[in-house]
Amino acid sequence: MDDPQTDTLTGAEALVSTLANNGVTACFANPGTSEMHLVTALDGEPRIRSVLCLFEGVATGAADGYARISGTPAMTLLHLGAGYMNAGANIHNAGRANTPMVNVIGDHAVPHLKYDAPLTSNIAGLAGPNSLWIKSADKVEETGALAAEAFAASYGPKPGPVSLLLPADSAWLDGGVPGEVVTPPALRSVDTATIAAAATAISSASKPVLIINGTALSEAGLQAASRLKAAGIRVLTDTFYPRMRRGAGVFAPERLQYFAEGAMADLEGSDLMLVAGTSAPVAFFAYPGKPSLLVPEGCDVFDLGDASTDSAATLAALADHIGAKDAAPVETLVVPDAPTGDLTAQAVGQSLARHMPENAILSDDGVSNGLMSYLPTQNAQPHDWMMLTGGAIGQGMPLALGAALAAPDRKVLCLSGDGAGMYTNQALWSMAREGADVTTIVFVNHSYRILNIELYRTGAGNPGPTAKDMLSIGGPDIDWVQLSTSMGVPAVEATTAEAFDAALAEAIAAPGPRLIAAVVPG
Repeated sequence: MDDPQTDTLTGAEALVSTLANNGVTACFANPGTSEMHLVTALDGEPRIRSVLCLFEGVATGAADGYARISGTPAMTLLHLGAGYMNAGANIHNAGRANTPMVNVIGDHAVPHLKYDAPLTSNIAGLAGPNSLWIKSADKVEETGALAAEAFAASYGPKPGPVSLLLPADSAWLDGGVPGEVVTPPALRSVDTATIAAAATAISSASKPVLIINGTALSEAGLQAASRLKAAGIRVLTDTFYPRMRRGAGVFAPERLQYFAEGAMADLEGSDLMLVAGTSAPVAFFAYPGKPSLLVPEGCDVFDLGDASTDSAATLAALADHIGAKDAAPVETLVVPDAPTGDLTAQAVGQSLARHMPENAILSDDGVSNGLMSYLPTQNAQPHDWMMLTGGAIGQGMPLALGAALAAPDRKVLCLSGDGAGMYTNQALWSMAREGADVTTIVFVNHSYRILNIELYRTGAGNPGPTAKDMLSIGGPDIDWVQLSTSMGVPAVEATTAEAFDAALAEAIAAPGPRLIAAVVPG
């Protein structure tokens, strides 16, 4: 990158150098013609690792995973409104994870817009609802300042994705000026009056429950949560969360059940629900005759702050206020025996608990099979678990890619349903190209199994041939070994528990990407 003090910068160079100056170290890109000057600007900026993704949803999912692990936003490079729409599902997921992300979206040159070329679209209208902040750098001299503003806005008040539109002429013209190095806003602290009021509410409750998310799921936050658990407060996480520390030596809160009726039955009798780093729980979908708000009748809800607050500090302050000094027990290491017989989701979880290395990172998009891996690994080596927060499947592989590039010294494991994996299997190519140390496990059942479950739960009637075909992804069956190998990722298929256990041990021991197609019951 040219020295901005002595050389004239293009708008693209000013934007890229500003993000680099502010600590952005990765860009996940799928560029087009209008972004060529951004591509050359990235070529001259060694502080940012540029990663080509063959689909925009991979780019945004990878940026999410990168930020969840590094703690700093990554940049994405998207091509016009069409590129943004391809990227949108994983931007939605990142928004629900409260992940900071700077999406740079190329646009036509300002004078060209009036001609309504084929790729012209209302990018601000498309991206605005999914962006915490959105502006367009219509003048070249604005590019650096808006890049700094976008970076800061991605941190909050509530962290999440932001969008900076860069018209092609603002990218290629000279006159760009680097923006400032900014101090991003910190998460809010909950005031002492709220802590005191929560303590009073707890003292009057007979069966209080605490639901946590955000920084409360860090090791420090969980330690504070364990003190509240020891003081008689039941502690649960949201059903799906961005990242949590788990395993041996770590306090393990319960997890809110997915199905509404199960969650309501589990929470029955609770007379006080405190929420920290989140909000009162709701059902994932509406069902005939079932509740949407998962708060038992007669249960008061006490808001200890949403995702804009430092929930770990909130829990520590609350534990101090009520004098909760003792801590609940932590998990102890359990190494299960090798599974035998038919390969099931339970056997996959058992093998994960056996072979997961210390400080691994796990990306869970296992859908209906994921829970069977979640439960046995509670006593595995300490690790971080990342989840699909927004419900848009197809995040697992991109999330794992980003996490692996953010922490190259840590093993990353990815759980993916076969249906979910087909949304973004292009991530395998980027894993191979970048040498990402990811072991991907695809649960192969040739079915959208979760939708078969939901078909009955929604009361939609008995499925006929058309409905059954809409929920099956067999005929033809997808060959995951050939698909993965074609993208440069070595792969094997496992149909027995013994074969899977051996394949997992081998894949974890080897550096770089590997894939195991785990054929499990449909």
